[in-house]
Amino acid sequence: MSYHFRHACCNEMYGQRPFAEVCRGLRDAGYEGIEIAPFTLAAQPADIKPARRKELREIMASEGVAFVGLHWLMVSPKGLQVTSPDAALREKSWRHIEELIGLCADLGDGGVMVFGSPKQRESTGGLSPKEAARNFIDGLAKIAPLAGERGVTILVEALPTNQCDVITSLAQAAEVVREIAHPAVCTMFDTHNAVEEAEPHATLIERYFDIVRHVHVNEMDGTQPGTGGYNFYPVLETLSRKNYAGWISLEVFDFSPGPERIAGGSIDYLKKEIARIA
Repeated sequence: MSYHFRHACCNEMYGQRPFAEVCRGLRDAGYEGIEIAPFTLAAQPADIKPARRKELREIMASEGVAFVGLHWLMVSPKGLQVTSPDAALREKSWRHIEELIGLCADLGDGGVMVFGSPKQRESTGGLSPKEAARNFIDGLAKIAPLAGERGVTILVEALPTNQCDVITSLAQAAEVVREIAHPAVCTMFDTHNAVEEAEPHATLIERYFDIVRHVHVNEMDGTQPGTGGYNFYPVLETLSRKNYAGWISLEVFDFSPGPERIAGGSIDYLKKEIARIA
């Protein structure tokens, strides 16, 4: 098979370990990239000074892993809400996203920002999900040019209804992307968060392939690939056949086995599935 999958891993399962140690561990396990939750670096993006950003970038380069992008964008600081009826709170929250665009651009070239953050984008303050979605779309459209200028792509993540009531399917995420119609706004696919999709996941990737820029892999219960019943082969086969240019990034929610076992076991399992592709 000539196609090459690029494997990345999210960093939060490593806790507060030194950043260089995390990068080295991922590289040794076989990963080529690292995806970063910004709250693991500082409570606010502005707290990460230029010298530290330069240092982090140099660490990734020296340890041989590429910067993939950011996710869990709004875990900290507390109290942000991009869909609120409170205009001042929305402005403050979108300013935080603007700061993250700067951080993403400073850490690497061509990084992505996965916009999940269910609690910070759900309907609130008496708004309907449709009204909340409008606030989300309007705010995202305003910051899209900045993302484009900095070489960052913001990815609208579809979330299941048990997490959020705003943009709950890949079809809805695609509608947002196409309404905004800016190259710096695309979508992504997460195996775990596609639990409520009615169609086969490979079919969805095929249909929306032109705007899918990133893929998260995990089992439907949030554990590592290979420990549950999710069939990754159709998704991987579709991505391979279509020469997907993005990353396959591991994001788990159950850290109990420990980062070494999660990282190593996941990539070993995925490579076995990939080896089946003709």
